[in-house]
Amino acid sequence: MRRKDEDAVLAWLSDPHRKPLLIRGARQVGKSTLVRLAARAAGLRLWEVNLEQHGVLGAAFDSLSPDVILREIGLVLGQAGVGTGPGILFLDEIQAVPRALVALRYFFELHPELPVIAAGSLLEFSLAESGQSMPVGRVQSHFLGPLSFEEFLGALGDELLLEALETQGDPARFSLVAHQRLLDLVREYLLVGGMPEAVQRYVDSRDLSAAIQVHRSIIGTYVDDFGKYVRGADVEKIRRIFEQLPLHLAQKVRFNRYHPDWRAADIRRCLELLQRAGVAVAAVHSDGNGSPIGAEEDPSTYKLFHLDVGLVGTMTGTQLSLAEFSAGRFINEGVLAEQFVAQQLLRAQPPDDRPRLHYWQRDGASRNAEVDFLLQRGASVLPIEVKAGSSGTLRSLHQFMLKHPGKDAIRFDLNPPSVQMIETQVMSGRNQTTARYRLHNQPLYLAGVTTSRHTELSQ
Repeated sequence: MRRKDEDAVLAWLSDPHRKPLLIRGARQVGKSTLVRLAARAAGLRLWEVNLEQHGVLGAAFDSLSPDVILREIGLVLGQAGVGTGPGILFLDEIQAVPRALVALRYFFELHPELPVIAAGSLLEFSLAESGQSMPVGRVQSHFLGPLSFEEFLGALGDELLLEALETQGDPARFSLVAHQRLLDLVREYLLVGGMPEAVQRYVDSRDLSAAIQVHRSIIGTYVDDFGKYVRGADVEKIRRIFEQLPLHLAQKVRFNRYHPDWRAADIRRCLELLQRAGVAVAAVHSDGNGSPIGAEEDPSTYKLFHLDVGLVGTMTGTQLSLAEFSAGRFINEGVLAEQFVAQQLLRAQPPDDRPRLHYWQRDGASRNAEVDFLLQRGASVLPIEVKAGSSGTLRSLHQFMLKHPGKDAIRFDLNPPSVQMIETQVMSGRNQTTARYRLHNQPLYLAGVTTSRHTELSQ
């Protein structure tokens, strides 16, 4: 299946000043497949070695000599001339040999002509345990996540809907037929998710049970990994917190929700470990007064999202047919919609920096307010509201727009696209004040497309 990241890898290959490329992400998001597809597209030979399976290469990497390393890899692969001629050296599961990360800088300095790609999961844990550090300035990172909704459409082979996706946000070019079909496919995505193997199994069989079987295998792999970065009783704690993660998505994190009798410090550590493993992603509160959003973030106030909405469904027991899921209403519809948008926002960000999410929350004695996401657009902050249906109030958005600079906001829901001028009375202290702004209503399926555009929404 086609990943947009393939274009980024091919661009890296053609860059005369490239550094070794480190592809990072949770297990099972398709890192190894991406490298193989890029090598095939470029017509290059691929010297691939999995360092989890060939730990014997540790001694070669201890030498930090690219020539020694290439010779030893050749012996493992049973191939002569590894690293000579057109080709790519691919070090998979690099976290298994921490010194291999250090060796990347010497490939950059001594063999700049050789494209070197490494991929790994749980890198942060491996570095912390080994005492090694990332070779800053000598390696380029690329963060990979599950398939976006756009990539999901591509995997289904629906080229007409892919073309329609690009124009659906324009009211003048909107198609009601495409709208209904795309909403149906969003519901499919909510159940199948974006994990590549699950998507491929669904594409091949059009059977949701096949995708769910893959989900269960992936979830089991994550649970098995817990023993690699926690010990003793902590393994059981992180397992139980991982199981509860889908139950508390899109809510401000309160530690006693996970277990009322456990120490907050222990729960905090488990949640941080899940984030480091890439299984959970935090949206951090920011005051959102201007750019950069991160300058006003409060790391102690955050909500969590899962790596993948399909895994969420399987973990919460949403094992329904598409007809049942589309016809019914469920208590977690709003959460799934917000999880969907979170994934699209993450995939729309540049892959060379760790993706981040922000939101806004105001706690008050009687009037809490929350805007689901904040997005930086140049010097402005763009607030985003997510609705699972066709209607819903915007009281929190009104409060945000009253007190923050900016003239535009987005609402993602099930309606066709539209733009409306909002002018409403909002309580500010004991007085009413007028909030004025332009609201861009966009269908839910455009979350990734709309937020990845660099042009102003008003144009």
